[in-house]
Amino acid sequence: MAMRLYTYYRSSAAYRVRIALNLKGLVYEAIPVHLRTNEQNAAAYRAINPQGLIPTLTEDGRAIGQSLAIIEYLDEVHPEPPLLPQEPRARARVRQIAFAVACDIHPLNNLRMLRHLKERLRQDDDALTVWQHHWMAEGFAAIEILLADSPDTGRFCHGNTPGLADICLVPQLYNARRVGLDLAPYPTMMRIEAACQEVAAFAAAHPARQPDAE
Repeated sequence: MAMRLYTYYRSSAAYRVRIALNLKGLVYEAIPVHLRTNEQNAAAYRAINPQGLIPTLTEDGRAIGQSLAIIEYLDEVHPEPPLLPQEPRARARVRQIAFAVACDIHPLNNLRMLRHLKERLRQDDDALTVWQHHWMAEGFAAIEILLADSPDTGRFCHGNTPGLADICLVPQLYNARRVGLDLAPYPTMMRIEAACQEVAAFAAAHPARQPDAE
């Protein structure tokens, strides 16, 4: 049975998985789930992913949620090209950068969080922008140091081959631009992002190139 990716064009978590699938050269069917109209909360989708989150990958009748779990599954089942280095300390470094995005920055700025701040805590749009800018800037400042100060940083986050850290970084930079964050303080990240966008797998995964893009 063909792989299906339940996705939303502007979801940075889905963006990560699209990049990984493309880097692996895997064919999949994209099933759009519109987050703004709450399709993720429909009973049919909750039956696939009880969290009601995007993305979900299905294959052979089984579903996997959480972008990092999906990406590591793909890396184990389809090991070429690898998305993590072989040496344990190098793997830990790549995961540190990836998790700084996926576990620290992204959850504080996703749609669920912003809706809660606005609808339950009565925060206006200006307050939401201040919130997003604060947490993105704090996370990016640390990542910039990790990248700029390390001899392991190459053309990409680790060496000269794109991997898990780049897969997480590029979608978060897309989000940052969308909310108007000044990215000038992060020249190493900007250089790496530019290198990634020259790779066809990253370019094809961009939100603007998805069938459900608005």
